[in-house]
Amino acid sequence: MSQKALDLRTSTQTIRRHKLLVSIVVALGILGGAAYAVLKPPMLASTALIVLPPQVSQQQNGATTTISGSDPFTATQVIVAGSNQVLVGALPDVHPPLSLPELRRRIQVASPAPEIIAITAKGKTAADAEGTANAVTHSYVSLVNSQNSPVGSIRARLLESARTATGTAPVEWTVIWALVGGLAGALIGVIVALAIGRNDRRLRERDDIANSVGIPVLASVPVAHPSAAAGWTSLLEDYKPASVHAWQLRAALQQLDVARSAFGHPPYDGNGSSLYDDGLAPIYDRDGGSSSLLVLSLSSDPGALALGPQLAAFAASQNIRTALVIGPQQDAAAAATLRTACTAPPATASIRRGLLRVTAYDEGDIEPHPDTALVIVVAVVDSRAPEMPGTMRTNATVIGVSAGAATAEQLARAAVAAGADGRDVTGILVADPETSDQTTGRIPQLARPARSRLPSRLRGIVTEIKR
Repeated sequence: MSQKALDLRTSTQTIRRHKLLVSIVVALGILGGAAYAVLKPPMLASTALIVLPPQVSQQQNGATTTISGSDPFTATQVIVAGSNQVLVGALPDVHPPLSLPELRRRIQVASPAPEIIAITAKGKTAADAEGTANAVTHSYVSLVNSQNSPVGSIRARLLESARTATGTAPVEWTVIWALVGGLAGALIGVIVALAIGRNDRRLRERDDIANSVGIPVLASVPVAHPSAAAGWTSLLEDYKPASVHAWQLRAALQQLDVARSAFGHPPYDGNGSSLYDDGLAPIYDRDGGSSSLLVLSLSSDPGALALGPQLAAFAASQNIRTALVIGPQQDAAAAATLRTACTAPPATASIRRGLLRVTAYDEGDIEPHPDTALVIVVAVVDSRAPEMPGTMRTNATVIGVSAGAATAEQLARAAVAAGADGRDVTGILVADPETSDQTTGRIPQLARPARSRLPSRLRGIVTEIKR
């Protein structure tokens, strides 16, 4: 599988395209961070202070050695306060009970000033932190004040017991970890989205779609996504495209040569009366019959199925008698709900009663109504192994595809299948184009109308004006 090179613009589009995935991962990260904050609540800390004597006299080998209150002495007592002997002596007074390694992890001994030792303990609650700090403090003071102390009696005393525990508030703790989880989720989501986009071969821009099979994009419009027969019925009766999309559909019909300059306007005789009783002018092709168009889509692209019905409803809204034909399909399930909608009777006020006829058939051929001006046939082929179903013959064939729904290989196979059936694909209709797509899809140039040649400037001719 080929991989796409990702630049900043492409990366931004890829992330925006997979914003749902990124959002889900971010949400999971936030929930995970909040859950961690609940399972691991913030530890509160409380500190007890011990004051040491300014100097200590110790008897060593019958000699008296004076050790002044200096940093080395205090540093030694800091080590003693955190020793196993002091911690083991404090364990019976620690609540809830802790193991020696766990108590060691929760205790921090430091010297904020000479002759001062600070014992800080952490706990899940204020009472736990204060009780643990006081227990270790009492164990140390008892040890060094004892005559049997292994480090000598130094008469240390409690300066301030642990009374107030401080720490991060639970709400703040939860918010912090939720933000951390959200940032981690965003990073993971972006990485996953870029990895997916790098290996995604589906075509999204109009130029890429057109270049894949060498056929221009005639129109690109948003489509409805009906999931039931009622949704298709509503689309056929009430479809009203925006002005820009209506112009694209109109131009597409003109490009396919299934409409004339009098698009949607009945011809009139010299007296100003319509040549047709109902004022509706059929659009005929070069052979004098009604125009017909096959809209071919892939079974893996349900969005493109609506292109044919929307085009038919639009043509009918332009005063063109139109027939929408749903014939046999290679994948019958792909158009099942549309076929069901076509068999339902139209509403009383529906445009289908006078301008749009819908027909569904499975075998044989079908003859459109004599006054039909435009026949639009909908066909769906398998995206993996496309084969043209036995639908009626048409004057033109277009491929309908949604942006980001098919690869170049799938479109090429569909075009080859149509060509093998004697149908030349002359254009592409794109459903749901991406808003960030600024390409045109190689829109073909309309033929310039013939104009009379301007007169040439005459030179060398003498003119005389007589008075």
